[in-house]
Amino acid sequence: MTSSAADPGTAPRRLSDTLYSDMLLPPETIEIRNEARAFADRVLRPIAHELNCTPERADAFRFDVFKAIADAGLYEIPYGKDVGGRGLTYPTLGTLVVTEELAYYSPGIASAMYDAQAILVGGTLNSAGGTLRREFLPRIVRGEFVASFATSEPEASTDLSPAAIRTVATRAQGGWTLNGVKRWITNSPAAEFVVLLCRTGDQLSMMLANMRDPGVKVSAPDLKMGNHPQLTADITFTNVFVPDEHVVGAVGGGLRVALSSLMLGRMGIGAVGVGMGQRAMDVATDYIQHRKVYGRPIASFQHWQFRFAELATELETARSLYLKGAYVQDRGGDASILASMAKVKGSETAVDIARQAIQACGAYGFARHISGSNEKWPLEAIYRDAKIGEIYEGANEIQKWIVARQIFGRTITG
Repeated sequence: MTSSAADPGTAPRRLSDTLYSDMLLPPETIEIRNEARAFADRVLRPIAHELNCTPERADAFRFDVFKAIADAGLYEIPYGKDVGGRGLTYPTLGTLVVTEELAYYSPGIASAMYDAQAILVGGTLNSAGGTLRREFLPRIVRGEFVASFATSEPEASTDLSPAAIRTVATRAQGGWTLNGVKRWITNSPAAEFVVLLCRTGDQLSMMLANMRDPGVKVSAPDLKMGNHPQLTADITFTNVFVPDEHVVGAVGGGLRVALSSLMLGRMGIGAVGVGMGQRAMDVATDYIQHRKVYGRPIASFQHWQFRFAELATELETARSLYLKGAYVQDRGGDASILASMAKVKGSETAVDIARQAIQACGAYGFARHISGSNEKWPLEAIYRDAKIGEIYEGANEIQKWIVARQIFGRTITG
């Protein structure tokens, strides 16, 4: 075998360079992809194994990586020039190709520091308008603080109806008093601010709360199967004051705000799946072209030729879906159905490719570190990391139901 699959200092050939073409993308998006890839090669590749295989700790948030992303100007990509962004013609396309390129080496970093920070929190503040956008979005662009996006609760995740949400904001002088618990909240151990969904009377509202408030308590990070750099934890709010000017949009309009942000986030998860699926395919195909069994390369067996041809086709479909969804969004169309399709296809394809890549590579796929030869292998981490894509930001079953509702109508699907 070649050393490139295991050695973090080198890399296997990227099949996307020959199997996939960016020809239909706008030139600005191609430039953004090249910029993001150069950043990922320089910053993430040397530390990818450490990032993806280090268990969660309260002090494990990688501020060095967060600062590097900000210093490289990658947080400028989604936003307009008036808040310090680049003012791109196709900001969603640019944002999602960055997400894919980051996820190629570390899905957890892509999910926590780009999908959550730039798409969910930044996207919510961008659409909020007014004081919140003017005050906080330039700071997001500059990377001045880490933020969280909080909708899920111990008893509410997929179901974000007013009946399910238990975090409540009650009227107070000049604002609101917040009480409740949020669960699975990305970046919460390191966040300075959180955008959260809460109940106000019989409706839902989005608010921006200060995580430094004495009434805010963050639990120890959850210990998860994968996505270790994506620190999640419970946030408990006890009589936390939120001023009126920190309501995102209108009081009672929170569900629409949350679903709009989550729609973009679903495309982001599709892009994350494409990134890690591409990495798994590149590593595995590099290995099986050189590893011999019975005197011939593993790749010479038709079984693996057909399997990887099928997986390459699935990966191209997943990539095309998230790119098309982003393009529709940037052109002012309704990308909600494409977002659900992209999320399902990207996440399922990542799991399928990781599973088949490990099977093709055998024990080298199953191991993350071979002590005798000091080899570090990425497929084990990719398989662990891929699974959450089918679950978070709206389980895939719900995404399929959304698509089915478009096909059959609400009177049939409910």
